[in-house]
Amino acid sequence: QLQPVEIGGGLVQPGGSLRLSCSAPGFSLKNYAIGWFRQAPGKEREGVACISRSGVNTVYTAPVEGRFTISRDNAKDTYSLQLNRLEPEDTGVYLCAVGPYDCAGPGIVAGEYLYWGQGAQVTVSS
Repeated sequence: QLQPVEIGGGLVQPGGSLRLSCSAPGFSLKNYAIGWFRQAPGKEREGVACISRSGVNTVYTAPVEGRFTISRDNAKDTYSLQLNRLEPEDTGVYLCAVGPYDCAGPGIVAGEYLYWGQGAQVTVSS
């Protein structure tokens, strides 16, 4: 079964950057929309960004817009989320989600994604 795996979490100081990647060993993700979600301790899971199968459409939620960039290279089968100007409020477990429906907005709907990774911890602290 398709199982997304997130790579690239870690500890970073406020204002710093991280890059998260998503892959699914044994599977290509080029025909799927990719979504990123995060869950902070004591808070509900929230959408962060998504990208359509072609890469033409992207959607960001307000807390991250202008700081995070979601991207994909279908030819190389690589899928990433660049996190810049990180803030302590960005701390949480970041999950890659994969689904057959395209990222059309205006929101990022968890129910549209069928396959979920275990998550990568991102901690923003001085």
